[in-house]
Amino acid sequence: MGIKLRKYFLLFFDILFLYLSLYLALFLRHFGKFEIEIFFSHILPFTILFFIWLIVFYAFGFYDFEFLRTSLIFKTFSVISLNFVLGVLLFYFVPQFKIAPKTILILNSLIFGIFFFFLRKFFLSFFSAYLLEKVAILGKDAEVEKLKKEIKEKPFLGYELVELDLSKDLLTQIEKEKIGTIVFTEEFEKDPKFQTLFYNLLFLGKNFLDFPSFYEKILEKIPVTLISKVWFFENLREGEKRIYDRFKRIFDVVLGSIILILTLPIWLIIALAIKLEDRGPVFYIQDRVGKNKKIFKLIKFRSMILDAEKKGAKWADVKDKRITKVGKIIRQLHFDELPQMINVIKGDISLIGPRPERPEFVEKLEKEIPYYNLRHIIKPGFTGWAQIKFRYARSVEDSLEKFQYDLYYIKNRSLFLDLKILLKTFQLFFKKE
Repeated sequence: MGIKLRKYFLLFFDILFLYLSLYLALFLRHFGKFEIEIFFSHILPFTILFFIWLIVFYAFGFYDFEFLRTSLIFKTFSVISLNFVLGVLLFYFVPQFKIAPKTILILNSLIFGIFFFFLRKFFLSFFSAYLLEKVAILGKDAEVEKLKKEIKEKPFLGYELVELDLSKDLLTQIEKEKIGTIVFTEEFEKDPKFQTLFYNLLFLGKNFLDFPSFYEKILEKIPVTLISKVWFFENLREGEKRIYDRFKRIFDVVLGSIILILTLPIWLIIALAIKLEDRGPVFYIQDRVGKNKKIFKLIKFRSMILDAEKKGAKWADVKDKRITKVGKIIRQLHFDELPQMINVIKGDISLIGPRPERPEFVEKLEKEIPYYNLRHIIKPGFTGWAQIKFRYARSVEDSLEKFQYDLYYIKNRSLFLDLKILLKTFQLFFKKE
């Protein structure tokens, strides 16, 4: 069973237990006087609330099995508490529902919170032990070994790795081990002997994938060291993205303007705090590389001391001594990025895309990372796929890892993926560097 189907399973049971929790909450609240009509009278307002709750669960990563592996009790308590507050606000500001279900909301949140926690504990254990598809990977490379390790450490992805002995008959081994998917690197794809093997696998109903496709499916990034220029010709369809780009531009202007207006009070507080700390300028304007390598001015709240780069450009360290006290706070909350809404409205950047890099770093990274210039065929973004999947880049190695996520976005970008990234960006407020 694929990882997406597993997530749909989890979503289905969440919806089921949301309504079961509501039923139990109403039964306990009206114990002895409960009638089914009471349940039906609460379905519409609570369906609206449950829809909001499910969006919050998704935005904060509760359908990502990797996210659920650690601190599950704390994470569950936090998200259920947040959703309880949202429920209070909904019923307070929408009196048309004609109900004020304080006790019911508390009971529903408590009951569902218990279901929610144990459901995820069960699914993590169940999906790590059952319904696993056997997969064999043909190839030897650093990225191959990395993917094998990932599959072994994360059985909830849905695969069980089987090692094949290349000195023996592969077809016999594949049938004996009941392997469902065979993955191969380029060297095997071009070998006539293996081409015959792959042809015969068609008659056995086996799946076979080239390594970059399987790698992308599992890790949601592109293995840049294992692809050639042919990959770009086969996978990038920039001419087909024109209508999408027009819709995205409208989306950027509208949502960027809304975010700017709603956050203006925060701007005033941050500006005052920066001024009070060292009397220096509020904003920091920096050259960045945009679409087609056009240089533009990126606007941020200043979070470092004055003359922080008098010795030249450098990546920020985890505990960078150049960061001010106010800067430390606004960086943790990502509020230093808010002025970039001006760049979004101007059209320098989009809301979603690869983060714009500095010219000094781009010059170096293009020499070190294959195809790095490809990230400039689209507009950079305020947030992006690499930002929600990986930490802040502090080295060439980190930049290579993020570029692989950027390539995944460039290939697969769509309004649906943009919405997904935008929702998951809320996770960044709770991530520590």
